[in-house]
Amino acid sequence: MPLVYAELRRLADNFLRNERQGHTLQPTALVHEAYIRLAGQDQPDYTNRSHFCGVAARIMRQILVDHARRRNASKRGGGCNLLSLDDGIDASSERAWELVALDDALSELAGRDEQKARLIELRYFGGLTVEEISALSALPAQTVYRELRIANALIRRSMDA
Repeated sequence: MPLVYAELRRLADNFLRNERQGHTLQPTALVHEAYIRLAGQDQPDYTNRSHFCGVAARIMRQILVDHARRRNASKRGGGCNLLSLDDGIDASSERAWELVALDDALSELAGRDEQKARLIELRYFGGLTVEEISALSALPAQTVYRELRIANALIRRSMDA
């Protein structure tokens, strides 16, 4: 349990590092929700650390996307322009929509090329380095780097469309 918790906590920290200040979902809550979802499903035989990180990263990504969608749901005022007293712009709802758009783009990429989508999840959501991904996926580092560059371009194009 301590090894799994430490790995989940590292993934949660990576996920939430780029979120807006004051995000209502804290790393500990994300870890606990991910653990509940991992424990609640039929446990696959994890072949290696990469496989576990991939499954955990996908679950955490889905938790964050679900959280963003709930936050922006129309019954909670999502999509409405927020007015602040200091005339600042509330970027939190914009950030949530970006996460939803990224999830949609990543799902589209997975439909076309599962390996590229998995590499993106491990790199950006799992926080693994190119070298770690290379070791875990048995691909040369140059191949991982090239596939990540292509995947990034495909995701950018999908999000811009």
